[in-house]
Amino acid sequence: MNKIELLSPAKNFETAVAAINCGADAIYIGASDFGARVNASNSLENIEKLVEYAHKFYVRVHVTINTILKDEELPLALDLIKKLYKIGIDAIIVQDMALVKASIEGKIPPVQVHASTQCNNRTLDKVKFFDKIGVSRVILARELSLEQIKNICKNTNCEIETFIHGALCVSYSGQCYLSYANGGRSANRGECAQPCRKKYTLIDEDGKVYLKDKYLLSLKDFNASAYIQKLIKYGVKSFKIEGRLKDVNYVKNVTLYYNNLINKYANRTSSGKVFADFEPNVTKTFNRLYTDYFLDCRKDCYNFLSPKSMGEYLGKVAKIGANYLEINTEDVLHNQDGLCFEEDGEFCGFKINKVLGNKIYPNKMPHIKSGTKLFRNFDVEFDKKLSKTKTVRKIGLNYTIYDNKIIATDEDLNEVFVTLENFEKAQNTQKAKENLIKQLSKTGESDFYVENIKIDMSEVPFLPISEINEIRRDILEKLMQKRIENYPKLMQKQIKYSSFLPQYSDYRLNILNQEAKEFYQSCDIDNCGKALECFKTIPKNIELMRCKHCLRYACSLCSKNTKFNKRLFIVDEYGKKYLLGFDCKNCEMLVYSV
Repeated sequence: MNKIELLSPAKNFETAVAAINCGADAIYIGASDFGARVNASNSLENIEKLVEYAHKFYVRVHVTINTILKDEELPLALDLIKKLYKIGIDAIIVQDMALVKASIEGKIPPVQVHASTQCNNRTLDKVKFFDKIGVSRVILARELSLEQIKNICKNTNCEIETFIHGALCVSYSGQCYLSYANGGRSANRGECAQPCRKKYTLIDEDGKVYLKDKYLLSLKDFNASAYIQKLIKYGVKSFKIEGRLKDVNYVKNVTLYYNNLINKYANRTSSGKVFADFEPNVTKTFNRLYTDYFLDCRKDCYNFLSPKSMGEYLGKVAKIGANYLEINTEDVLHNQDGLCFEEDGEFCGFKINKVLGNKIYPNKMPHIKSGTKLFRNFDVEFDKKLSKTKTVRKIGLNYTIYDNKIIATDEDLNEVFVTLENFEKAQNTQKAKENLIKQLSKTGESDFYVENIKIDMSEVPFLPISEINEIRRDILEKLMQKRIENYPKLMQKQIKYSSFLPQYSDYRLNILNQEAKEFYQSCDIDNCGKALECFKTIPKNIELMRCKHCLRYACSLCSKNTKFNKRLFIVDEYGKKYLLGFDCKNCEMLVYSV
C-alpha cells in the first residue's frame, strides 16, 4: 500500500494539536508574516511548540510563506525561513520565485520547498517545470479533472499534493486580481476581501437582466471524498484540507472524516492510532453545499443563493401552525439548532426554541411555505460533542521480556530496553506474569498504547508493582527520546534553473521584486511584466479572473448549445461593472476590468 499524507490546516497551535489528534499526517500553518491568510499568523514560539508536539508522531509541519514579496521584504522573509528551519519545520510553501532563487543560491537552509497552488499549477507543462528545477512538491490547482491529475502524476517525479475538501476560490489561485482592483487588497499579498462572495447582477450589452442581486461568483464547497481511492491509485501523495481560517471544531470533524477514509486504502506517512469518541460527519460542519467541482465532469458547482453555510438537508416542511412548523425528517432536532431555507430566492434562517416530536417552535416564526426544504447549519449537540471531545492519538508499542531485559519497540521500530539486575525469582510464575502485563499495559497520559507483551523467560522475576511502574515510566520516556532522535528529517535537494516557456509573461507572473524577475530571466523568460500590485490604477481590459465556473453555462447560454452572442457583464452592489469573456475551447470564463 502507498504511504499517503493527510494535510490539515491550522489557524493556531490549538487547532494544529486537534488536527494531529484526529489523524493529520502533516499540518500547514502561517508564520508571523508573508502567509496568504493575514488573519492566521503565528509566533515562532508557537510554531516551535507545534513542531515539538507534531514530531512525536512523525507529523510534519509546513509553513506558508506564499505571498508575493516586495524588495524590502525579502531579507525579512529569508531571515524568517532561517529561524523556522532552526526550530525544525519540515517545508515552506512558496509562491514568490525569489524564494526559489534563494534556495538555488544557498541563501536559505535546505528546507523542502513546495510550490504553492498560488503558482497557478494547472497544466502538465507547469508542473514539469517545477519538477525539472527540483522543488520537492507541487500543489495542484483545484480545477483539474481526474484525468489531468493522473497525467501529471504519471509524467512527473516530484510529490503531488491536491485539495480534497473546503472552500473553493472561483478564480484559478494566484490569478485573481478582483480584490486588488476593487479595493486595493491583494489576494497575492494575503489580503483578499473575498469579492467573489458578494452579490452581482448579470446583464447583457443592451441592459437586459438575466440574474439580479445573486452571489454569482460564489461556489459550493469542495468534497472529493468519493474519489480518494482513485487519486491514491493515480499517485497523489498528499491530500489537503482547505481552511486556515476555520475554527477548531471544523478541523477536528473534517480531519477525522478523511483520516478514517484514507485508512481504508493506504498506509500513512505519520505514526499513531486515533482513539476517537465521536463519529465525524462533514454535512454537519460549515459548508455551502458540496461539489466535486471538475474532478469527474462539469456540474453545477455554484450556489447563487448565499455564501453562508447551508449545512445538512433535513427534510421538507409538512405543516405550518400559528407558532410552529412540522417537518418530515428522521433526524433528531435540538433546542438552539440553527435551521435555514430558501424562500422566493432569498436565504433565510432561524433558531429552534423548542422541539416536540416533529413540531419545531422557532425563536421567530419565519415566512415559509409547506414543501420548503429545510437545512440545519448548526447542530448544537454535535458542536458540543466536538468541543468536549477527548479524542487522542497514541503510538503503538510492543514489549518483549527475555534475557533479563524489558525491551520496548514502537511501530516505527525504535527500540529501547532496561536490564533487570539482581532480581528475585518469582515463586508464583503465573501471578508474576500477570502483574508485569497488567502494569506495563498502563500507559496513562503518555503518547503510547500497548499492542502486545511477550514474556520469554524461564525464570520470571518478582518485581513489586511500584518498581514495575518506575520501569514503565523510564522506558516510555526513553522511547520517546529515541523517536525524536530518529525523526526522519527530509532535506531539499539542490534546485536548479531550467528553461520554461510560460503561457504568458505579463503581470500574471506576479513579479513584485527584482530577485523574482532574475529567476524567470535565468529560466529564459524575457520581457517579464510587473505584478499588477505595482500599479496604483488598474488599466482597462485587464484580466482580473480566469475561472472554470461559467455564467453562460449556468444560465444555459453556452455557445455550444445556443447562438447567443451578446456581451455579458456583472455589476456589483455599488454599480461597478466588469466585462465577461469566454474561452470556450478551454471552458473558461474571464472577468475583465472596464
